[in-house]
Parts: sequence; structure tokens; C-alpha cells
Amino acid sequence: MSTDRPGDAPGGDNLGWTLGVLLRAYQSTVVTVIGDLPHGPRGYQTLAAVVGGEHPTQLALAAHLGIDRTVLTYLLDDLVEAGLVERRLNPADRRQRRIVATAEGERAFRELERRVRDAEDGLLGALDAAERDTFRKLLWRVACDVRDIDPVADPCDVAEELLSDGR
Repeated sequence: MSTDRPGDAPGGDNLGWTLGVLLRAYQSTVVTVIGDLPHGPRGYQTLAAVVGGEHPTQLALAAHLGIDRTVLTYLLDDLVEAGLVERRLNPADRRQRRIVATAEGERAFRELERRVRDAEDGLLGALDAAERDTFRKLLWRVACDVRDIDPVADPCDVAEELLSDGR
């Protein structure tokens, strides 16, 4: 582990480099603890949103996650096949389907959530618990602000662009 501080190396205060390193480490760490969940981290984020229940329709879910509706359809098909979510008729509008977690989906999410949080804490091990909490809150605030500026950007596309720049 390097002990270089941001100002010690050329470009050490480069946000893009820092985010890219952190994103690559996060991706490889989370993939390991998620196991065989369909679509890996993207499936985990989708399951988290479904369990949260704030975006009950496929359209609302796609908008919240920043995932193209067509891509989300296939992702949800795989989560349905795995028994983690269901599509149900929306009683308020029969043209829509509500996306809900099954009992197995909720159980699986709670276990995955614990494993992901433990992995995140390991990844952020350079920070103490209070700093990790502050870091998460600050990232959340910035992400929500950026999402409001460019709500159509698919976060996964942004991540893939960042990851491909380093290859």
C-alpha cells in the first residue's frame, strides 16, 4: 500500500484518477462478494432499489438507476428468473407493471447488503468509521447533485468509460 499523499505525486490531486482507482477497486471487491447475482453490481443496485420500494414501476426504476429501459427489461427478466423480484399488475394503472421484491429477494438483498457494506468498509480501511460515514454522505450528495444536472446519463456507462480509460 502506497503512503503517498495526494500532493506527493504528479497529478495526485486529480479527481478523475482518484475516482478511477476507487471505482476499479470497488468493482473488483463488490463483484467478489456479490457472487452469482444476475448482472453483478448492476443487479445489486437494481435489487436495492426494488427492495427500497420508492420506484415501483419499470419506467421509474429505469429513470432512478439511469439504465436504458430495454437493458432494464433484460436485467429484470434475469432477476425474475432467479426468484428475486416479480412483475405485478399495477391496480391503479393496468398498463403498468409494479416491480416488487419476493421474500427470497428481500432475504438475499439483506445478506448481500451486509456483505457489500463489509467489503466497502475494507476498501475504505484508510478511514476510521466516522470518516467513512462522512465520505459516504459527501459522495451521496455530489452524486445526487450530478444526477440532477444530467439525469439521462447512465451511471454504468460513466463507470465503463472511466474503467476503459485506464486500460
